[in-house]
Amino acid sequence: MKKCIAGGLAVLCLGFSVPLMAGGVPIELDPVTVIGVPDLQDESRSATEGYVTAEQLSERPISRAGELLEFVPGLMVTQHSGEGKANQYFLRGFNLDHGTDFYSDVDGLPVNMRTHAHGQGYADINFIIPELIGSLEYRKGPYSADVGDFAAAGSANLRYVDSLPQNIAKVTIGEYGYQSALLAASPSLLGGTLLLGAQATHYDGPFDLEENVRKYATIARFNKGNDQQGFTASLMSYDIQYTAPDQIPQRAVDSGEIDRLGYIDPSDGGSVGRYSANLEFRGLADGGNWRAQAYALKYRMQLYSNFTYFLTDSEHGDQFNQFDDRKVYGVNARRYWLLPTTIPIDVTLGLQSRYDDIDPVGLYLTQARQRLSTVREDRVKEGSVGLYLSSTQKWLPWLRSQIGARADRYFFDVDSRDQTRGQPLNSGSDQDSIYSPKVALIFGPWDRTQFYLNYGQGFHSNDARGVTTTVDPLDATVPQNKVDPLVKARGSEIGVSSGIVPHLTLAASLWQLDFDSELVYVGDAGANEPSGSSRRRGLELSASYQLFPWLLLDADYAYAHSRLDSEDGDRIPNSIGSIYGLGVTVPETRGWSGGLRLRHLGPGPLVEDDSARSKSTTVLNGQVGYRFLQRYTSNLQILNLLNSHDHDITYYYESRLPGEPAEGAADFHFHPVEPRSVRVTVGAEF
Repeated sequence: MKKCIAGGLAVLCLGFSVPLMAGGVPIELDPVTVIGVPDLQDESRSATEGYVTAEQLSERPISRAGELLEFVPGLMVTQHSGEGKANQYFLRGFNLDHGTDFYSDVDGLPVNMRTHAHGQGYADINFIIPELIGSLEYRKGPYSADVGDFAAAGSANLRYVDSLPQNIAKVTIGEYGYQSALLAASPSLLGGTLLLGAQATHYDGPFDLEENVRKYATIARFNKGNDQQGFTASLMSYDIQYTAPDQIPQRAVDSGEIDRLGYIDPSDGGSVGRYSANLEFRGLADGGNWRAQAYALKYRMQLYSNFTYFLTDSEHGDQFNQFDDRKVYGVNARRYWLLPTTIPIDVTLGLQSRYDDIDPVGLYLTQARQRLSTVREDRVKEGSVGLYLSSTQKWLPWLRSQIGARADRYFFDVDSRDQTRGQPLNSGSDQDSIYSPKVALIFGPWDRTQFYLNYGQGFHSNDARGVTTTVDPLDATVPQNKVDPLVKARGSEIGVSSGIVPHLTLAASLWQLDFDSELVYVGDAGANEPSGSSRRRGLELSASYQLFPWLLLDADYAYAHSRLDSEDGDRIPNSIGSIYGLGVTVPETRGWSGGLRLRHLGPGPLVEDDSARSKSTTVLNGQVGYRFLQRYTSNLQILNLLNSHDHDITYYYESRLPGEPAEGAADFHFHPVEPRSVRVTVGAEF
């Protein structure tokens, strides 16, 4: 049978068989599916958290791996460069440039890269194999004690499947040179299950500049036992090389110099390599259970970009190279107790530690990927230790509370290797601590409705180079103020979730998030970009309706009001006001399945004084699938079904094209939504 558990708006179904006795001999019945709306009296701490199953993940059409995160209501994923670069994430009034305040991990391995060559908190999840992801758990706001750095806006935990019902082989071909092959097997081994998967992808893209994406991802994962007691070990690898048709200036399109799928610099792009090993142990203990994890990660990125073209260097152009070569090590441990008290009380105590050895992290001026000079080059050692404690108390059948806190300590050491001036002017070390309390009250259920009150403090770390920088790396005569190592965020939320109407699940929340500072280290310039404190507040609504057993409708809407404490204007660039999504899903019925997904990103300010604004973006994706002879599958996917000419993302800044005045021109720069494309997948289970 299947037990279904609600998490936010998502439903988790766990399969298990029931042994019966006949003449003293156990009889195991075949699995039975139970369909229904689950009881909302579960372990949810807010109205804005949820759990998504592998079946749900497979039913939504996506064009890139990062779009799996769009299962988080109110989150939208875009791209302004090539397929090998981390996505842009929009959530709760943030342009989470590449993940700065949205934490994500895969099987407990952190995705966000601190002190990254391109930007703080860089979160590139292109290394996953989407077809093998077994679940997605998401939480919004800084209310969970077990998540620290980069999680002020929210967090997502992706987990690979422990095993496959059948081995699978899939081949996908599509327009614009899209080719992908996946082979995955799940044999039994030593009393456990081994997951083996490999995926290779090639993509030229629809742009005038051929992307020539070559992507390879593998996983070898051994699992023994269950979620409470067992052992998991995994090895993952990822390699990609690509050319990037980057954002382009509107004036070049208007003049006819290039079309909307054109490019300025044909040598932008790069490569990424990511290799990891992960061990996790789980066990039972007196009154509860424990979990321990250790991981090691090797990461290397080369990125070439040119956003201003010839504004700074009229002869060689403004292309720059960001290089990141690091090793990451981490250990996490957690102990859970269910206390023998008169009221149900549980306690979780956890330890999280991480050490990044980055050698080097650098910024270089280049032309056609050939280095001309060094802006700055550093070796960075950054370590952290975090302790957290959380406890849930069930005072009455309709009243629960949760309290939590975490304490984090960070250590920064920067060895500047300035090859231009021969002096390590920006070397140094520092350390800092931060304390983050959390509290939640949950009322209900009454008529299958629960109410939530949440408050929590969170933080994000700043780039270690900004913590020790004293002068501008481009001009040593210009002093720079050091940044605070850790920046505090304060969040609060009022929410409700309800299943009072049969087959309809609703959730709503009012939230607010304050940051002490939005100052960040800008990898594109090798310097600090100052800004004041900020406040974001908003409204989120989500609904899911099972119209028929074979038809599910869902919708989510998010509005954010974002303001900055700044003399130059109070708008936060790229803070989108409204985002919504609409979906139609047909789970597999008599072999057929399908889905439509509409994504809408509203307009927003591009500069602090709101004098330039982006236009809205709307994209519709669709797919239909068919299973035949039990073991064969086919899938037709149409991306950008309505062939929208909207922009994936828009910026406003100064750039210079050949022949223009030396001061250049302020202009809109955009990356277009890719035109309609068709992809066909055929697969077999064996």
